Amino acid sequence: MGIQHQPRQGVVKDKHRKGIKVTDYADLLLAYLEQLGVEYVFGIPGGAIEPFYNAMARSERQGGPRTIVARHESGAAYMADGYSRSTGKLGVCCATTGPGATNLITGVAATAEYNIPLLVITAQTPLSSFGAGAVQESSCTAVNTVTLFQQMCRYSTLVSHPDQFERKLITAIMTAFSDRGPAHISVPMDVWHESPDSNKPLYDLPTLLNKPSLFDTAAVAQLVEEIAQCNKPVFLIGDEAAESIGLILSLAMQINAQLVVTPQGKGLVSPYHPLFRGVIGIAGHEDARQLMTDSGVDRIFVIGAHLGQWATSGWDLQLFNKRIIHIEESEINFAKTPMAALHVRGRIETIFDTVLDKLGKKAKSCNTDPNQEIDTPERKRSFKLDDEDSFISDAVPLKPQRLMRELPNIFPAHTHYLADVGNSFAWAIHYLHPYDRRISGRRDARGGLFRATLDFAPMGWAIGSAVGTALAHPGEPVVCITGDGSMLMNGQEITVAIQEKLPVIFVVLNDNALGMVKHGQRLTDAEPIAFELPEINFAAFAKAMGAQSCIIKSAEALLALDGDAISQHKGPTLLDVRIDPEAMPPIGGRTDFLRANA
Repeated sequence: MGIQHQPRQGVVKDKHRKGIKVTDYADLLLAYLEQLGVEYVFGIPGGAIEPFYNAMARSERQGGPRTIVARHESGAAYMADGYSRSTGKLGVCCATTGPGATNLITGVAATAEYNIPLLVITAQTPLSSFGAGAVQESSCTAVNTVTLFQQMCRYSTLVSHPDQFERKLITAIMTAFSDRGPAHISVPMDVWHESPDSNKPLYDLPTLLNKPSLFDTAAVAQLVEEIAQCNKPVFLIGDEAAESIGLILSLAMQINAQLVVTPQGKGLVSPYHPLFRGVIGIAGHEDARQLMTDSGVDRIFVIGAHLGQWATSGWDLQLFNKRIIHIEESEINFAKTPMAALHVRGRIETIFDTVLDKLGKKAKSCNTDPNQEIDTPERKRSFKLDDEDSFISDAVPLKPQRLMRELPNIFPAHTHYLADVGNSFAWAIHYLHPYDRRISGRRDARGGLFRATLDFAPMGWAIGSAVGTALAHPGEPVVCITGDGSMLMNGQEITVAIQEKLPVIFVVLNDNALGMVKHGQRLTDAEPIAFELPEINFAAFAKAMGAQSCIIKSAEALLALDGDAISQHKGPTLLDVRIDPEAMPPIGGRTDFLRANA
């Protein structure tokens, strides 16, 4: 393995802070979060975790990490997810014992699918009450939350003695970063109150976490040769390439590599990039699929992509053969590509930095300036859409395709988009094209301009995650595209955006149905059942909570919106968009898989 020393994003130490005064273990935990530059802890208070909230009150007065109060514990986990994805920092969520802890589980499970470093903190009743039937007891003699979290966390432990606290906390945080996923500690109420021997942290976490960047030297040398020799390369980019996307695009421009992305990687590459050919997988683009199956393509470089069902249209192996060279930091992803000609493991940023340095004059040159910005009045795509007519349609009710077309025209170029589970992400993956002027060069694309969670896929994820994203990008607009079903599940989290004065735009696709269920049943000839929702005025719902809102029924009304004013508003806006309920979303690959396994 080769070694390069490069700082890892998200591990920050503020040298100008005096530091939190440590009087108990709750203070100590917050002192470690302050070391890492973590600004927020997302959660809901309760009796057993009150000592930790007392410490957060002290922390906030000292300018340290502060609390964001979610409305449901799953929302807290989604917010921590959005914050971590957008910053690269540790996401932190917490809950009290019993149902508070179990309510976190769905949100934490969603982060596990995407390798999000998350610290999950739950409380326990006092140690002396274990086994006595205390209110909301969740020890090993009751509903054992430590064991429940073991099913989705990289690490889950009970702090059963004060002397364990610091050691187990450090292990949890380091595991969250090294194993890339959630780590859980459960702390009894009486342990929080204990005083550590030292009034300051014993460990310097930023130093411990700033490990060398390793890569397979022999594989990288072979990768350089493969790149130099291939005639028609394709780069398939996934979400785990975010940190290194600028270097990847620079290399693509240098060797004229065609670009496609997985649904999770959408938003890392501008849809108007001259080399971009669209999204593969379910709800993707036919041009991208044709490129992947083109016999003239001699090498497909898969970069930071966990190739699950959504990215591969139900594991369609026509797309993946011995032309593949798979480049990954998460080695477990190699299990999806046994057919690959070469596996290259290591930190992706280090690998591409090394390749660019070693390739030198061996590379061919694209006739496009690698420092070019896309800044033309008519943005041009190099790929086709399934339904170009609906994309420009003035029909009433509003076509979802037209809605997706206009959102990037209404809101500023730096707007972040999140698409919720259901038809929302199908419409957005295929038809939403956020405008990013930059096409290459070293830059931070943490989280990109578009995100969806597609594997574990909990409804309502985007509503909470949009709040965390907005906190990570102060003052920048965030658009949450969600459905009426998801809004009925998690819409209460809008009040967090109201309380924090966040410019989140909630775009509700209102068609009085669980849309993916409805259209999925039609496509698979299933019984039409259990998809209907009542007619809801979500604009009135938002207004009642204190958010500004309006109902949109047509393209004309949509285009009349003042996107700049909405983006600068000190608080959220909800757009209740009455879409055509009969418009068929691009979910054929999903329904083909369901039909085949019926």
